[in-house]
Amino acid sequence: MKLDVNRLEWTRQPKSCVILPDRIEIVTLPHTDLWQRTYYHFRNDNAPVLQMSTREKFFSFVVKTEFGESHHRFDQCGVVLYLDAENWLKASVEYENERFQHLGSVVTNHGYSDWATTEIPADIKTMWYRLSRREDDFCIECSRDGAVFHQMRICHLQEAGGDIRFGVYACSPEDSSFCAVFTNMAWTECQWPAHDGQPPDKEP
Repeated sequence: MKLDVNRLEWTRQPKSCVILPDRIEIVTLPHTDLWQRTYYHFRNDNAPVLQMSTREKFFSFVVKTEFGESHHRFDQCGVVLYLDAENWLKASVEYENERFQHLGSVVTNHGYSDWATTEIPADIKTMWYRLSRREDDFCIECSRDGAVFHQMRICHLQEAGGDIRFGVYACSPEDSSFCAVFTNMAWTECQWPAHDGQPPDKEP
């Protein structure tokens, strides 16, 4: 079903924004980001995040992102599940240079982030994401056309056993600003099937 934008709440406000029933625009502020500790040894927790809350244990969230104005290193926008500063996940395309960008995802548990990426051409300016929940496990997928999705990662959030919040974000970690556009938002039954292979280990 179509996502009701009236259920969305800001964790942090952007420079400016437009929120319509079928379209969200976020203009980023310079020096905004989400990252915790790993490798870079800094902690950034000031990106604009727009989310809704749910207790639903099994669902999928789909959104199309458009970032035609991204032009500076690390400009990014995408899907997010933000619990607090030290527990969250995100998926996005991050601008790198005129040749390529990074399509990737970050999972942060208890204050330590990772970053899994692949390089894509710099002229790609739209990307769909599907974030699916099965209790405290999550699947992130991406798509160029909104029809065929490809798995980016399966992950676990240690603090996501109860109520969670999910939605969209955009930020510019360096001295930049751009307008990110989010459309085609849908909240549906879980599109991530239950595993049908090796059975779970039995409890001792």
